[in-house]
Amino acid sequence: MNTEGRTRKRNFAHEPGTWNPEPGTVAAACFVLVALIAASSRPDAALRVEVLRSMGGLPPHIVSTYEDEINFQQDTSGTYFVFDRRGHTVHTVDANKTMTRKILEIGQEDGRIIQPTGFDTTPDGRFVVADVPRAQQRVQTFDRTGTLLTGFFLPGSPSARVIFGNLMLNGAGSVQHAGDTLLISHPEGGALFTEYSPGGFAQRSIGRLRTTGFEDRDVHIAMNAGLPLVDPTGGFYYVFITGKPIFRKYSATGTLVFERHIEGREIDVVLENQPTRWPRRRVQDREVPLVTPVVRAARVSPSGELWVSLGVPYTYVYNTDGDKIRTVQFSAAGIISPTSLFFSRSGKLLVTPGCYEFDPKS
Repeated sequence: MNTEGRTRKRNFAHEPGTWNPEPGTVAAACFVLVALIAASSRPDAALRVEVLRSMGGLPPHIVSTYEDEINFQQDTSGTYFVFDRRGHTVHTVDANKTMTRKILEIGQEDGRIIQPTGFDTTPDGRFVVADVPRAQQRVQTFDRTGTLLTGFFLPGSPSARVIFGNLMLNGAGSVQHAGDTLLISHPEGGALFTEYSPGGFAQRSIGRLRTTGFEDRDVHIAMNAGLPLVDPTGGFYYVFITGKPIFRKYSATGTLVFERHIEGREIDVVLENQPTRWPRRRVQDREVPLVTPVVRAARVSPSGELWVSLGVPYTYVYNTDGDKIRTVQFSAAGIISPTSLFFSRSGKLLVTPGCYEFDPKS
């Protein structure tokens, strides 16, 4: 009987389609199964909110001299640049953070700024400022000392104003300095953004407008407003800042690579309560809708990660494939809602308001 049992067992083990495990295989399989179950039960890393705490920044006695610092950047020499929107000025601070100096003054004439809306620097210290003298959008570039290099006016005015408080985010307010060219959101012209020479020549337009479902042209344009961003690893990003927030990645030649939705429990309530009508304000000789954005600031890290700061005090981080990998809050003197993000060559993340520095990897 025992012999027959062993024979039946041996024959069963060799029947086609049956499992004949080697010693230790069952234990190994159980271990893998337990690991998979544990991994599937862990919350997504992107759902956990990381709190990044300030590791420094400009001293309070320097920051207190600014009226409304909405952009804080640094060039390769270590010099800091501070864009003071309400003060209509640009300041530099030495690398040791001991002294601030005003390098750009208020004024409507060329070489000065009035009602500024946008700012960006290059690694060598050149910078661009967008402002609105006499209700016209102007873009000027300067060297690191504040000496005027070039300037030009954009045709017309934005069809809609995308505002956060008193901060205008669309039109020339979205300008980014790409080194040899300037990127400006310009959906009024039929494309998402336009690449200009520093002298004001439109070299190419990139990106097809998205379908919004709004018959009002001004609202349709507002729903296509966004932030054009240079990807240091190649190509561009465009982050839509109104309506249903999404972003697109474009190649260096302007070809669409992918599109991703910006989603998360932090903005669910905001999106659920999006209005379908917006107040209008008279600008020059016409009334334009005033649209509140869902996205407040964005920047691409040196490694190609996209950081998107929302109208609520959270920032989403996306990898080079467009997948969300982190949810971040910035903490300094309380939780900060960034108006700008900037990655320095030393690896720090510079944030306004407050002119704070953070370690983006912590």
